[in-house]
Amino acid sequence: MTLIKSISGIRGTIGGTVGDNLTPIDAVKFASAYGTWLKQQRDKTDYKVVVGRDARLSGDMIQNLVMNTLVGLGIHVVDLGLSTTPTVEIAVPMEHADGGIILTASHNPKQWNALKLLNAKGEFLDGAEGQKILEIAESDSMTFAEVDDLGEITKNDAYIDIHIDEVLDLEYVNQKAIQNANFKVVVDGVNSTGGIAIPLLLERLGVEAVKLYCDPTGHFPHNPEPLKEHLGDLSNEVKKHNADFGIVVDPDVDRLAFMDENGEMFGEEYTLVACADWVLSQNPGNTVSNMSSTRALRDVTEKHGGTYQASAVGEVNVVTLMKKNNAVIGGEGNGGIIYPESHYGRDALVGVALFLSLLAERKLSVSELRKTYTSYFMSKKKIELTPTLDVDAILKAMEEKYSHEDLTTIDGVKIDFAESWAHLRKSNTEPIIRIYTEAKSQTEADSLADKIISEIKTIANI
Repeated sequence: MTLIKSISGIRGTIGGTVGDNLTPIDAVKFASAYGTWLKQQRDKTDYKVVVGRDARLSGDMIQNLVMNTLVGLGIHVVDLGLSTTPTVEIAVPMEHADGGIILTASHNPKQWNALKLLNAKGEFLDGAEGQKILEIAESDSMTFAEVDDLGEITKNDAYIDIHIDEVLDLEYVNQKAIQNANFKVVVDGVNSTGGIAIPLLLERLGVEAVKLYCDPTGHFPHNPEPLKEHLGDLSNEVKKHNADFGIVVDPDVDRLAFMDENGEMFGEEYTLVACADWVLSQNPGNTVSNMSSTRALRDVTEKHGGTYQASAVGEVNVVTLMKKNNAVIGGEGNGGIIYPESHYGRDALVGVALFLSLLAERKLSVSELRKTYTSYFMSKKKIELTPTLDVDAILKAMEEKYSHEDLTTIDGVKIDFAESWAHLRKSNTEPIIRIYTEAKSQTEADSLADKIISEIKTIANI
């Protein structure tokens, strides 16, 4: 049980003691700090915040606490209820709001929840802004509104439909080709809001959707991180229904993975590669992903005459570099598609529509499409942290050990070898060290990861 305070927001487990978990008091405290920070950005009479949540069990409780805290600060709230992270992101500027909050712990299990914080553009806060909110929370320097100045809550449940309209209006979403392809797709919505949004999108695109775990109860039927080992049921349903492919999203619908017609994973890392391939074929340009993402995006970008660059891990870092480099598409290797023509946020709905456009245009099966890309294999492992582990010292020691290699240290330590790479970093969202590796075979990737983990354990005497 833990509470993690970072620039990614406030994330923790429900229940337990104040300050160690995401208790009601912690939810109110950090919502108060966010509202206070927001009011410091502009001196005006009325403030507005958009709030939505995924379907996890604690969501209704946390959302009511957060919304009423904002009301107590004199801030008006637009309540989207059950929604998705990208839907809240597009709603903020549409509502001319001052910010937004999404109540979701993304891929974390059901006992977790979090406050993800947005600015007036509907984009995640940067490090300095996040740090300021943490400082306000620690100082308890919040002043609440008097009774005549309390905010009001307005419900609006139209935004998933509005979001879908926005996706369908994108220039490179080929609705006609998709409709003519007569696709059948199985959707695993992990019993969260993807089970609402993705089937609705597919219906509008003329795609037959077979629903699997699309009832937004918050009772996740499997570990909600969209990885191969959690998706046996999806694989079985794809084969059973003779579907063209399978779709799976995480609980807040900003991560997207595909399964081919044989029930095999397309590869979460290749979601962005395929979507970028389609967009770049129509509109050549630059791309960005984080440094824990596959080299295959670089290959596709260079094939289309563009330039690829890698950012530090974290959506805000990817977005910053995308803006700097005028990237036409970017994202993260965890299945996060960021397409500026829509908005600067990871969006599974956009990813689904772009992927379907690519398939419909190329007239390939998903397994055939996968073979058109360079095959890299990734290992994603982790070491659980304990209070006695000095992560900074461990990373410094690994940096020194591999100082003769091509190193990048803007986010942990990334070691680039000729045919492979390893990236070691402390997670922003869980009490772990992540060890990601990539190579030309799964055996090589796993072996490199195990070697790195063994070296870390030796350094840390664990």
